[in-house]
Amino acid sequence: MSWRLWLHLELLFCLLFTATVAQAASDKAASRDTSLTAITLSLDGAITPVAADFLDEGLLVADKQGAALVLVQLDTPGGSVEIMRRMVKSIRQSPVPVVLYVAPSGARAASAGVFLMAAAQINAMAPQTTIGSASPVGLGGEDMGKTINAKVQNDLTSLVRSLAEATGRDATWYQRAVTEAANMTAAEAVSRRVVDYLAVDRTDLLEQIGKRGLATDGAVLRFTPSQVRIVTQEPSWRHAFLSWLLNPQVAYILLLIGVAGVFFELSTPGVILPGVAGGLSLLLALYALSVLPTNAAGLLLLLFGGGLFLLEIHVTSYGLLSLSGLAALFFGSLLLFRGQGVDGLPLSLIAPTVIGVCVLLSLAVWLLAKAQRLRPRTGVSELVGKAAQVRHWSANSGKVFLHGEIWDAVLEPGTSAVTPQSGGTVRVVAIKDMLLVVTVDTDGRA
Repeated sequence: MSWRLWLHLELLFCLLFTATVAQAASDKAASRDTSLTAITLSLDGAITPVAADFLDEGLLVADKQGAALVLVQLDTPGGSVEIMRRMVKSIRQSPVPVVLYVAPSGARAASAGVFLMAAAQINAMAPQTTIGSASPVGLGGEDMGKTINAKVQNDLTSLVRSLAEATGRDATWYQRAVTEAANMTAAEAVSRRVVDYLAVDRTDLLEQIGKRGLATDGAVLRFTPSQVRIVTQEPSWRHAFLSWLLNPQVAYILLLIGVAGVFFELSTPGVILPGVAGGLSLLLALYALSVLPTNAAGLLLLLFGGGLFLLEIHVTSYGLLSLSGLAALFFGSLLLFRGQGVDGLPLSLIAPTVIGVCVLLSLAVWLLAKAQRLRPRTGVSELVGKAAQVRHWSANSGKVFLHGEIWDAVLEPGTSAVTPQSGGTVRVVAIKDMLLVVTVDTDGRA
C-alpha cells in the first residue's frame, strides 16, 4: 500500500508542476500578445503644409503597423486656417486614436493649435503650458474688416464647438478661445474639462490613459506603460529641409542674400557666381514667403531698398539714396512677418543683418563708382599718353610703331615746329578715327 501511495503522490506532483509551467508560459505569451505599439512624433513651430504632411505620414505609418495610438507632442503658436482644417480632418478620420500632448513645460497650443487639441480623441498638457488665443487675424496679422471678421469668426466658432462637443469637452470655453481670445493654464484646463489629462511626461501620460482605458474598435483597452512599445516617427530629409526653409528667420536671411546677389550681378555683369547664388536664394525665399504670413508692404520695402542702392550707381545723390535704402530695408524687415503664429523678426537679427547687407551693397557701389572714374585700360583709349616710335615721317604726318602695330599719326595742331625724326619718339595725345594725334617729345629721339 505504501508504494502505491508514493506513486500516486509523485503523479500528482508531476501534474501540478506541468500545470504551473504551462500557466506561466501562457501568461508570458499573453503578456506578449497584449503589448501595444505607439507611434510618437513632434510638431514644433507654426502650422504649415510641412507639419500637415508630417502628421499624415505618421498616421499612415500607424495604420500600417496596427498601432494602438499616435502620440503627438505639440508646441505651436498657430498657423494657417486652411492647413489647420486639413490636419483636423486627418485627426478625425484617422482609424488609429490620436493623442495630442502639449509639452514640454513652457510649450503652448495657441491659435490653430486650439482646434487640433479639440479634434484629438485624447488630449493632455504638461505643467506650465498654456492653451488659447484662437481669434482669427488677417494674413499679415492685421485686423480684418467687421463683416469679414464676423464671417470667419462664426465659421471657426461652429467648427471648434462641434469638435469639443464630439469629444465631450467644455465647448463653451473653446468657443470663448475664438471669440474672446481666451487663454488657460494646464491645471485650469484639466479642472474645466478643456483637456483630459495633466501629465508630467510621456510615461505618466501613458499610465493615466492605460488606467482609464483607451476606447478602440468598440472596446476599452487598458494597459501599463511597460506594455507599450514606443516607435518614434522621425522627419525625412525633405521634411527637415522644408521645416528649416519655412523658419521665418531663415527665409528673411535668404531674401536679403537674394537681393544682394542680384544687385551685384546687375552692377557688375559677368561675375556669374553672385547672380546664381542670389537667384537661388531669392527663389527659395519666395517659396517660404508664399507659405508664411508675409506682409506685402514689408516685402515691397525690402525690394525698394535694393532698388535704391542700385539707383545710387547711376545718380549722384551724395549718399542720400543709400541712406534711404538703409531705412527701407530696416522698416521692411520689421513689417515682413506678422500674424498666424509668427510674431515677427527679433531686432537682434534685423539690426546686424541689415547693417551687414548695407555695408556690402555700399562697398559694391563705391567700387563700381571708383572703377568708372578710372582711365580705360583696354581698347584704343588706353593708348592715350603712351610713347610711340617714329618709323617714317613727312611734313605733319607719318607712321609710328606702338604696341606691336604700325599706326598712322599726325601732329597735334599748334605744336612746335620741331619735326619728328625717324627712330625718335612721339607722345599720343588723342585718337580720332583710328588716327593717332601726337606731339613731339622734347628731344625728338628715342
